[in-house]
Amino acid sequence: MRIGFIALSGLRLCRTELLELGLTFPGVASRAREIEALPSLGLLTLAGLTPPSVDVEYLEVRDVDGETLPTRFDAVAISTLTATAGEAYRLAKRFRDAGVLVILGGLHAALVPDEARHHADALVIGEGEPVWPQVLHDLQRGTLQPVYDARPNPFDLAASPMPRFDLLSANRYPRFTVQTQRGCPWRCEFCAASIRISPAFKVKPVERVIAEVRRLKDLFGNPFIEFADDNTFVNRAHSRRLMRALAREQVRWFTETDAGVADDLELLQLMRDAGCCQVLIGFEHPHAPALEGVELLSNWKARRADSYLRSIERIQSHGITVNGCFVLGLDGTGPESFDAVARFVEHSGLYEVQITYMTPFPGTPLYRRLTEEGRILAEGAWERCTLFDVNFQPDRMSLTELEEGFVALARRLYGDAAVSQRSRRFRDHLRAGRKQRKPAAA
Repeated sequence: MRIGFIALSGLRLCRTELLELGLTFPGVASRAREIEALPSLGLLTLAGLTPPSVDVEYLEVRDVDGETLPTRFDAVAISTLTATAGEAYRLAKRFRDAGVLVILGGLHAALVPDEARHHADALVIGEGEPVWPQVLHDLQRGTLQPVYDARPNPFDLAASPMPRFDLLSANRYPRFTVQTQRGCPWRCEFCAASIRISPAFKVKPVERVIAEVRRLKDLFGNPFIEFADDNTFVNRAHSRRLMRALAREQVRWFTETDAGVADDLELLQLMRDAGCCQVLIGFEHPHAPALEGVELLSNWKARRADSYLRSIERIQSHGITVNGCFVLGLDGTGPESFDAVARFVEHSGLYEVQITYMTPFPGTPLYRRLTEEGRILAEGAWERCTLFDVNFQPDRMSLTELEEGFVALARRLYGDAAVSQRSRRFRDHLRAGRKQRKPAAA
């Protein structure tokens, strides 16, 4: 039996003006290339769970309508995000029309299973690992079921298989992904990350993480690693053990976390020594009133806003750059928010910045609320869930004001002069801090 693991690659945008303007600026363009080139860790993990008796192949498809269809498989596993759902459905139809069985999974399938199941021979809902052995068993016996729901059986990351990194082509990827944990303790209204698949926060044993890092080193020499976590460093004890183990591997890496990491100076030092180059933090907005109710459990983000500047300074003083993320169009914000974000970025000394639109992903509390309020512009327009396209009516400004303000802010933040200034300020600040810490001559 031969199974193809199919990922959809490439950056998707409906509004090409942003691709031609804002997203061609140096900082954003480089990050966009990195994101679209990341291999699908979920598919590689399922390939790692597949026994050697089954032939497996990993493929990436950019043009689902134009590329020649590989029909050498008995079955294909396709993983999709919301923005590529329509393309995934069309690709699935092409395979099914050619007589190839289609197993569909991924975040979008978990968010809207009633929709997704109509486009596949089998649908995997939730984490793939708990049900994949049964999928293979049924596939080999010709008894494939229409739905495999993993939600009642949470997966223990201590049983994580080694992803099939060996299926990846050499020199194709600038970064490789490794997961150290799954889930997040916070419940942001708009979040459509892995907490929608695995609501419970859990960590992967340090020795398994290090084994994956070493496998990547064996295959690719000196890989740059991106930790595919929703919120690294939530479990401080696990984080310290991981940092100490990573320091011995001499790799460089990037991850996503929250501003709370700045409170732990010992951890910041361990991160620096372990090769951390940058952390991405979702600040969302520089002012606390705009963050009221964004985090649904304890209003954590609103309570944290007053410490944002101090958090950035502490993290970057350790030589770790911060990529600050801001969401435009949050309820309660109007056209003044664009200038507020720009001034905060300039004042804070942030090394990098990312701006996106508030995006109502299906299955999120935000989508349900905006649907109830009649503020979704086009139901089922999943192709607009790119973070850079708008599919909702803002409450304090017009749609035109939101889109035009976003483009103007992108010009202000991502122009050559602004990017150079942020880089220069970071280097100057770092040098000044080193001089202050240097002991005086005897």
